Amino acid sequence: MAAHARDERQYDVVVIGGGAAGLSGALTLARARRSVLVLDDGRPRNATAERTHNFLSRDGTPPAELLAAGRAEVTAHGGEIAPGVAVAAERRAGCFRVSLESGPPVTARRLLVATGLVDELPDVPGLAERWGRDVLHCPYCHGWEVRDRAIGVLATGPLAARQALMWRQWSADVTLLLHLSPEPGAEEYERLAARGVCVVPGPAAGLEAVDGRLAGVRLADGRRVPCQALVVEPRFTARAGVLASLGVAAEEERSAGEVVGSSVPAAPSGATDVPGVWVAGNVTSLSDQVIGAAAAGVQAAQEINSDLVDEDTRQAVAARRGPG
Repeated sequence: MAAHARDERQYDVVVIGGGAAGLSGALTLARARRSVLVLDDGRPRNATAERTHNFLSRDGTPPAELLAAGRAEVTAHGGEIAPGVAVAAERRAGCFRVSLESGPPVTARRLLVATGLVDELPDVPGLAERWGRDVLHCPYCHGWEVRDRAIGVLATGPLAARQALMWRQWSADVTLLLHLSPEPGAEEYERLAARGVCVVPGPAAGLEAVDGRLAGVRLADGRRVPCQALVVEPRFTARAGVLASLGVAAEEERSAGEVVGSSVPAAPSGATDVPGVWVAGNVTSLSDQVIGAAAAGVQAAQEINSDLVDEDTRQAVAARRGPG
């Protein structure tokens, strides 16, 4: 690490994003004896969730506790973590200069961007306030916790029937609410009926709670559909502003022909089309759970270190040969 003009500091790698992907990548790089800085804007996607699930040996750990442990491991191996919002990056003389919302910029030989995504929720009053508690999306993240409860599925697109059938695995009491979704076809109705999924037409007007817990969905016509958990399908939008400043654009992501969000295309290693820039986690893979994002961070970090080893070796050979 070296001091630059105006207190700029240079690292082997700057990791943008302090979630599971970013911290896992930073830990791998720090253990490889690389100078690494993690810029953490303090906005983890799962901040509203009570527990992290499907993370072997850590199932049920609160997200904040998991991240605190990760930060401690990174710093114990010499990595640095700083609060900060990266607003742009540019390539200069073989390095990347990252501008921050406040404070001096930092430079790095390589970048790992793990900024995640934003869940854009349907516009239903009361829904956002309960997101991650009893308003849910992923059955593998929360299905066990709401097993055997009354589950409503808020239909906002053509994949809603499939979603209701998926959640039927965790409860026999599943209701499909046709909020902004077309009515299922005859074949879908038969599949839903065969699994005991009730279909209720009419848009939702709001949520109802009793003693702080979700009790049901109020429809626009005044009817009330009881449920203890509500499933929604957000639009998943990649947080790709820093990448856009480098010429790496997010692209539409589709499922069954329907746009479900956006993500940043990358190689399996996380390498983007811009040399020296890698991505990991939900910014490039919308379906990654916490453990998948962590694994992607490790893989990207290994590739980054390998790339730096090649560069270090080229420079050492050039120095050994000397002028001419």
